[in-house]
Amino acid sequence: MILNTIRRYNTQFRDKYGRMVIACDSHSWRKEAYANYKAKRKSNRDESPLDWKEFFRLINMVRDELSEYMPYPVIYSEGAEADDVIAVLARETQEFGKDEPVLIISPDKDFLQLHRFKNVKQFSPMKRDFITVDDPNYFLFEHICKGDSSDGVPNILSADNTFVDSLRQTPLRKKKIESWYENKSELQTLMNTEEYRNFQRNQKMIDLNYTPQYIYDDVINKYNDQVGKPNDRILNYLIEKRCSMLVEAAGDFQSV
Repeated sequence: MILNTIRRYNTQFRDKYGRMVIACDSHSWRKEAYANYKAKRKSNRDESPLDWKEFFRLINMVRDELSEYMPYPVIYSEGAEADDVIAVLARETQEFGKDEPVLIISPDKDFLQLHRFKNVKQFSPMKRDFITVDDPNYFLFEHICKGDSSDGVPNILSADNTFVDSLRQTPLRKKKIESWYENKSELQTLMNTEEYRNFQRNQKMIDLNYTPQYIYDDVINKYNDQVGKPNDRILNYLIEKRCSMLVEAAGDFQSV
């Protein structure tokens, strides 16, 4: 399933967007900055009948095989989420002379903030279509204010432990967000101490500009080290793994 997904998107987009890059998750630096980040996910896994330890072992095994045999850079950076890897690579293309087209294949709304870069597009596998946002800068500001319940980040009117302790969030009106946005250079004055503190909490969790510099440097170094990987190991890999239906389509995996 993983290989066929890679094959499909590689053939669909490589002519226009070039080399595919596979961004991988590590444990997140955000957990150290905010203890409740994605805290409910662990408890949900603990209650699940699935063998998550085995699941992650298999995913990591496939990740390592892709890195060894496939021609794409496979970026795994200690402490970085895949979001960080994608954001770093998108930001790096803004450097002088690197303005090549970038396509993010993900339905994740967190990447809409990267649409502020004119060379960045996003394709949703869920909708099977490109997704857009009218104003990426306002989207990011609103997202910070509202928080992200799926990641355990409450809105800026609510306490850190809101989701962990199953508390109700304090309602946050859209007009209030719009008023803050219109005067965003004066937030520290417009917000009370707790609101501004929570805004900074959410900004660090949601704004991908806050990815630490050590991760930025590591992602770029690992990308540069893997550029130019050969296409000549694909066929033997597919044969070795007995992917008989994909052997005939080995050319679809080739990188530009």
